[in-house]
Amino acid sequence: MLPPGFIQDLLSRIDVVEVVGRHVELKRGGANLMGLCPFHGEKSPSFSVSPSKQFYYCFGCGASGDAIRFLTEHLGLTFIEAVRDLAQQAGLQVPEEQVSPEEQVQRGKLRERRLAMGDLLTQAADFYRAQLSASPQAIAYLKRRGLTGAVAKRFTLGYAPARWRALAGVFARYDDPLLEEGGLVRLRDADDAQADPAGAALPAADGEGAGATPPAHPERQRYDWFRDRIMFPIRAVSGEIIGFGGRVLDDSKPKYLNSPETPLFSKGRELYGLFEARNALRSKGYALVVEGYMDVVALAQWGYPNAVATLGTACTADHVTKLFRFTDAVVFSFDGDAAGRRAAGKALEATLALASDTRSVRFLFLPPEHDPDSYIRELGPAAFEQALAQAVPLSEQLVKHASADADLGSAEGRAKMLSQARPLIALLPDGLLREQLTASLARHGDVPIDTLRAHWLREPRSNATRADALPGPDRPRQPTHRRHHPGRTTPGTATQLDRAAWLLTRHADLWLGLSHDTQVLLCEQPAPHGPYFCTLERHLHDHGPLAMSALLQDLQADAQADALRPVIDRVMRFHDVDGDPPPGMLEGALRSLELAVVNQTLRDLAAKGDLSAASTAQLRALYARQAELKRAAIPSA
Repeated sequence: MLPPGFIQDLLSRIDVVEVVGRHVELKRGGANLMGLCPFHGEKSPSFSVSPSKQFYYCFGCGASGDAIRFLTEHLGLTFIEAVRDLAQQAGLQVPEEQVSPEEQVQRGKLRERRLAMGDLLTQAADFYRAQLSASPQAIAYLKRRGLTGAVAKRFTLGYAPARWRALAGVFARYDDPLLEEGGLVRLRDADDAQADPAGAALPAADGEGAGATPPAHPERQRYDWFRDRIMFPIRAVSGEIIGFGGRVLDDSKPKYLNSPETPLFSKGRELYGLFEARNALRSKGYALVVEGYMDVVALAQWGYPNAVATLGTACTADHVTKLFRFTDAVVFSFDGDAAGRRAAGKALEATLALASDTRSVRFLFLPPEHDPDSYIRELGPAAFEQALAQAVPLSEQLVKHASADADLGSAEGRAKMLSQARPLIALLPDGLLREQLTASLARHGDVPIDTLRAHWLREPRSNATRADALPGPDRPRQPTHRRHHPGRTTPGTATQLDRAAWLLTRHADLWLGLSHDTQVLLCEQPAPHGPYFCTLERHLHDHGPLAMSALLQDLQADAQADALRPVIDRVMRFHDVDGDPPPGMLEGALRSLELAVVNQTLRDLAAKGDLSAASTAQLRALYARQAELKRAAIPSA
């Protein structure tokens, strides 16, 4: 939790024009600056940035906000990532709670090390890019693959020369440990003595006799990680280069070589092309997830700049979370062979916890002999567009995945399918999608839906399929005929703070709509509610707004889970609701809650009798907020 006033202090030191201007070309238009909106496609500028108000607004799509909002919306950063980015620019230290001086020093050293590593990767990328223009062989390869110079420039493609120590001429210290830690240089060990781990047999160069093994001289035990490969810089969503992918020019193995895991790069969290695709994700309306660097680059050239690729690993929940920051629709593209089906299964499982009634997830299976690159080059964009239109929706893919190795023509096969489907259904958040999928599975399994629910409820619970993860109607209800509403409490069992915890857990995005002061006030409430809201805020900052089932799983696995248990249990009891209350009721309940907290704080301050300048300023701010809440009050019941 950030201390009161920090965000305001940070924004007062940041110029929104400078922040936005790094990503949007702005021109003076009267008192404000104008440019093309980065949040929707347009040909004439309707995007206005106000230096006096430190605010941006688009007259076309309505996007608006301050510098923090711009970074979260445009770059897909989390709130805390945006705050840290701006704080670094302003020379401020983001306050850290319960961190020892030694830990603060250690974190400072780590930040410096990461910055230095990023500078080295940028230098290497500049070198590789220059080498591409000087290599007829590499240029000929890209032309054979149908790529133009424009798309190569857009993705800053490069070429790593076929030399063991080409980077020795780039960096002043080839033995700099950061080169090895950053994945640019490798230190030879005993296992490397007779083979080239990168898989490339190289011609002699640099007078080193570089053949099938690295140089044997004792002082030359280091060698370049990437050699004789087309280089694809991998960027973080903010634009910094964090790693590389390299592809051979022929059919030698391994075809692709990625940077190793480093303090900057983790292939389970990053997506190739996301930085370049972020605007197209909004204009196209969906993300197209493929499996290779060349697929991303080729699709961009053929009119699909919204393509991104996993980095030689299965799709993870982190990948999907990043994509859903930019778009509510994702299409996964896989080969139609067995490996493609397995990859689709992994993507399905990674997506289910983040699926919702308002998000679209589909699966595109191409013929086994094609990847997206070859398909669109051979058959053209019209055929590819037609294939996209036939992509399988998540609901259908879940049934197919659950039916693997199950003969639906027999009772045994249908029972196996339903058994395999249960943990998948348990991953889905509450909502109509899960209800409809449960009904669809019942039809495919040829059993009444009530029978299926009753059977699933009777089975022993496991971590993945406990009763509270089943669709809403399956949960054991309290022995009462009353329906719970967020605007009402069951006498003796729930408080206003319990109601707030339920609302903010079920609709986590509402937390972001609360004022910063109200967030602080909630976090300062006595235990167990204060720690619960603090932990909720931390998870939202780290992972973004999650579905209730996923958020509760995270909270139950948190280090403070025992302290949070009383509130978690009350939230679960409150969740015994037939459908969602109307949005107006949610907003009204939150306003009522905030007003109650403000009133209580005013009473506490008045009782203290503190007349200091700081206390007087806080009182003024609270009275102003109280007046705003009363004017905007909406009945919550």
